[in-house]
Amino acid sequence: MKRTPLHRVHIDLGARMSPFAGFEMPVQYAGIMEEHLAVRRRAGLFDVSHMGEILVSGPHAAAFAQHLVTGDVEDLDDGRAMYTVMCRHDGGIVDDLLVYRLEKDRYMFVVNAANTSKDLEWMTQHNAEKAQINDISDDIALIAVQGPRSIAIAEHALDTKLDDLKYYHFRTVHSGPLHRSTFALVSRTGYTGEIGVEIYCDSDVAIDVWNALMEAGAGEGLQPAGLGARDTLRIEAGYCLYGNDISEETNPLEAGLSWLTKLEKDDFIGRSALQRAREEGLDRKLVAFVLQERGIPRTGYAILSPEGTEIGSVTSGTQSPVLQQGVGLGYVHNSPDFTRPGSELLVSARGRDVRAEVRKPPLHDS
Repeated sequence: MKRTPLHRVHIDLGARMSPFAGFEMPVQYAGIMEEHLAVRRRAGLFDVSHMGEILVSGPHAAAFAQHLVTGDVEDLDDGRAMYTVMCRHDGGIVDDLLVYRLEKDRYMFVVNAANTSKDLEWMTQHNAEKAQINDISDDIALIAVQGPRSIAIAEHALDTKLDDLKYYHFRTVHSGPLHRSTFALVSRTGYTGEIGVEIYCDSDVAIDVWNALMEAGAGEGLQPAGLGARDTLRIEAGYCLYGNDISEETNPLEAGLSWLTKLEKDDFIGRSALQRAREEGLDRKLVAFVLQERGIPRTGYAILSPEGTEIGSVTSGTQSPVLQQGVGLGYVHNSPDFTRPGSELLVSARGRDVRAEVRKPPLHDS
């Protein structure tokens, strides 16, 4: 079992630890509900150092990245990041990831922890451009501060101005506790549906960065938050989780990720299959929903039409701390009767059919 550079901090804070993607990670500290609401109302601090970081460089790095992902890497300038997916030739999703353009001919792929080895193998197998591929995951720590007060907290902790940092932009920062970090990026990204930043730094300065953020947020209501709150926050926001809502058996079009699938760009792995799927029509589609009765949707629960015919299944579900209602994601037959916001569905929960309504994410703002 691997440990992040912040493992000792979590133990000292009394976190409940659990295995996740090969790492021993904090699930919760004070409690999932309290941590979730802290992020929505004030700010929360997450250790996400388990994520994988892969450097792609060399004179053909851009061409390699362009062929590998569904997004248009050529649209990126230095200091810009992009959320995208890598697909198999049949359109199935190998992984969803972030691509950072660090500079010309140098990119960073940030991938899901459980997929790092698989992604590296996939990238190596499809590297006709002979780009340089280096896994730097063990050298890099990743800390996220998220919530309405997160920018002010990060500015204070890192001694730098960040309120002008645009969404999906990043910059190098070597002030505050990052002054001795060789690799130091602050990125306007996150996985909670709230404003926030993610901080990449050398592993050996991670504790200094964490402590500086905790100190800066002491009067702002900042709380450490674990993977439990990270999951409930992303479900409320309608964000996919690899292995639940997307996988090699799903394609980005049916997963509601057509907005990052640039079929008009030059050929990329999976383009022909995705083009064909769009032309022929999709059999299913991922929707977000809110239960209209008491209950909590769980992965694998059947989704039914109002008449009681099975039309799909739940892929992610939880009790929304904000709405105090069950919320979830799931695939259903691709019909406007089932996918249009406002459509009524039934979720079969422990032998009881519970009414649900399709909503457009983010669910906590609907």
